Amino acid sequence: MNIRKLGMYEELPIGLLLEADPSEQLVRDYCTGGHCFIAEWQETVVGVFVLTALDSETVEIKNIALAERERGKGLGKRLVFLALEEAKKLGFSAVEIGTGNSSLAQLALYQKCGFRMKSIDRDFFIRHYEEPIFENGLQCRDMVRLDYRW
Repeated sequence: MNIRKLGMYEELPIGLLLEADPSEQLVRDYCTGGHCFIAEWQETVVGVFVLTALDSETVEIKNIALAERERGKGLGKRLVFLALEEAKKLGFSAVEIGTGNSSLAQLALYQKCGFRMKSIDRDFFIRHYEEPIFENGLQCRDMVRLDYRW
C-alpha cells in the first residue's frame, strides 16, 4: 500500500470520505483546510485520511476511511498508524480523533492503536447533522474524543 498526499488539483475521493462522514459540505470544508492523504493499491485508491491542525502541537484525524472490500484485513489499523506517522512528520506531538458513540468497531480500533479516551461532546451529531445517524442499532448522538501522544 502506497500512501501519498493528495495533489492540489486532484479530485477528492469523496465517495470514500462520505463513508466516514455523511455530510459532503463538512467533508469539503475540512479537506480544504487540511492535509488529505490517500492509500493506493495497484493504482486504485483504497483508503484515505485527513489531518487538520487544531493548534501548533495537535492535529486531528478528521476523517479516515477504508474501501469496504479492503476491510477485515488489518488495513484499517495500518492506515491509523500511517496517519500517526504523517502527523509526526508534520511536526505534531499529539493526535486527536473523534468518533460516534455508536461506532463500536472504530472505538476498539483506535484504542488498540494506542489512543486514550479524552472527552465526550454530548449531542454533537444532533447539533451538526440534519438527518439522524444510526449504527449498530444505536443512534449516533455523542462525539467520543480520543488522543495519542508521543
